[in-house]
Parts: sequence; structure tokens; C-alpha cells
Amino acid sequence: QVNLVESGGGSVQAGGSLRLSCVASGYSHESYLLGWFRQARGAKPEGVASIDTNGRTVYTNSVKGRFTISLDNTKTSLVLQMNDLKPDDTATYYCAAVQGGTGLGPEDLYNYGYRGQGTQVTVAS
Repeated sequence: QVNLVESGGGSVQAGGSLRLSCVASGYSHESYLLGWFRQARGAKPEGVASIDTNGRTVYTNSVKGRFTISLDNTKTSLVLQMNDLKPDDTATYYCAAVQGGTGLGPEDLYNYGYRGQGTQVTVAS
């Protein structure tokens, strides 16, 4: 059973940084897509960043150069480092996993993946 537990959300001023962590377990290490998507109040989910079996990372355009996704060697700790945060980044962030997801991207996380409980990120202007 896939289990994902996020931590690290909070409130910051614009320009600040936050680090989201996700402990991931129960998924197949042979083929996967791990990542983060977010959903602002009243908006559709948006894929933010992903990493797959081959280490390929993909970012949505609005976070390129500001966010970095990483996965440790044990493949259990997924991190999203978020720098230069903007008010538009305010949302609930979800850690997600797609079994057999090699080659997919962040937009596939909320359609096909398992998800954690979410963590709130609020950026004040």
C-alpha cells in the first residue's frame, strides 16, 4: 500500500523559502513518478514538479528556477525546496506517486497518482 506523508508547509513573506518533505513508502521502485501538485482555493489542481525512475525532473513553467525537487538514495524521502516564493504559490501542496509512471510529468500526478493529506503553503505579499 502506497503511503505518503507531507510536512513542512507554513506561512512566509514573498521572497521567502520553504522546504516541503514527503516520506514515501509502499510504491514500486522499478518504475515510478513522484512529485508535487498543488491546489489553490477555488482552482483546479496544478502539477508543480516531478521526478521519475530515471531521475528525470520536470517543473511547471511558473516555478522553474525557484523550486527544486529531489529524492534521496533510499527513495523514501522526497523534498521540494521552494525559494523566492510568490503570493501565487499559495495553495495546498500534495505529495503524489504514480506506479509505473516513468516518463510521465507533474500534470499526471493528480490524475493517476496516490496522494498524501496535503500541507498548506501561504505566501503573503
